Amino acid sequence: MARTVASDDAVDQCKGALTSAEAAAQHIVESCLKDGPVGPVGLEIEAHCYDMADPYRRPGWDELTARIAELPPLPGGSLVTVEPGGAVELSGPPMADTAGAVSAMASDRGVLRAAFAQNGLGLVLLGADPLRPAGRVNPGARYSSMEQFFRDSGTGDAGAAMMTSTASVQVNLEAGPRSGWADRVRLAHALGPTMIAIAANSPLLGGGFTGWRSTRQLIWSRLDSARSGPILGDDGDEPGSDWARYALRAPVMLVHQPDPTPVSQWVPFADWADGRVRLGDRRPTIADLEYHLTTLFPPVRPRGFLEIRYLDSVPDALWPAVVGVLATLLDDPAAADIAAAATESVATAWDRAAQLGLEDRRLHAAATRCVEAAAERAPAELEESMSLLMRSVEQGRSPADDFADRAVKYGIAGAVNQLARGEL
Repeated sequence: MARTVASDDAVDQCKGALTSAEAAAQHIVESCLKDGPVGPVGLEIEAHCYDMADPYRRPGWDELTARIAELPPLPGGSLVTVEPGGAVELSGPPMADTAGAVSAMASDRGVLRAAFAQNGLGLVLLGADPLRPAGRVNPGARYSSMEQFFRDSGTGDAGAAMMTSTASVQVNLEAGPRSGWADRVRLAHALGPTMIAIAANSPLLGGGFTGWRSTRQLIWSRLDSARSGPILGDDGDEPGSDWARYALRAPVMLVHQPDPTPVSQWVPFADWADGRVRLGDRRPTIADLEYHLTTLFPPVRPRGFLEIRYLDSVPDALWPAVVGVLATLLDDPAAADIAAAATESVATAWDRAAQLGLEDRRLHAAATRCVEAAAERAPAELEESMSLLMRSVEQGRSPADDFADRAVKYGIAGAVNQLARGEL
């Protein structure tokens, strides 16, 4: 879908009303990536919250929000929110570089963990909840409506698990100069399987082993691909147009009237924008389009910057290195060339990476080369974490293997409780 110029009446600038899919596509293409230098890094880290006296109990909404209200100001400036299943998320502001982002997030993690521990609660970094069944505690209308949408679309179990049983480390990087957008977005996707294998940390779900290193990725793969699959087109030469095409073909999940209401039938946003279907008895607005984009969950999501969403939540000793590897391979031109060559043969091996991790020979080779390239360029602040990650990758082990060993030795509840208490 090429960049187009809408007619004068295609977009009502006063009301923000859309009168065609063409106008919606134009808005997406013009806003999804911002031209500028690379360098700044933003981090978001989700942690499952457990009662250290009873790890089977899921702390409730009032309990969690009370603990958050009692927090002192966080030194790194992170926002604290509660995910649908009670996972606690830290969302850090953009920092000038990876070392700054890691330092700020580590400081905020320390304050948050200490405050929760004083109330008998532990924050565990795993890609999926290994112990408790899916269950929502966040009463927000968005999440109850999302639950209904997933049930109506035949993906109720996967949707519930995605919302309430998964956790990630999200890395936000600048889009970079316009001339390099295509290569940068292609590489962000090509790195996905290798980085999933490196960071896989969810071998169990709801009380049992799943046979996958990254059960989190398995869960996401069970949602409809129109909403959670990669956005790239055949060649990836126009990432803005690829994102517009993806977004307009994806079905509308929720419509505000005024509260978010699930859409029970399959309605691509393009059909709503072109007037073939009326939802909420009206045409969509730009606000509806922007909201629709927040209900799409591809592994790499353009939001002016690149929101990289495919990493499991990993232990405190390793996430700084995982972040450093990903940021270096995308932001350093020489490292990016190495990564592109190293991942070429596994660039679409999403499921194999999630199931086998570094046990797969080609993924192991790609991971070793990528981590070596990043380690050679790592700032001093990341050297300790990078050394630990390098050692694990060389041994063909992901964090999932370490947690699986712990669960076998101490039982699932025992292993979770150890992590909740900060025991290494």
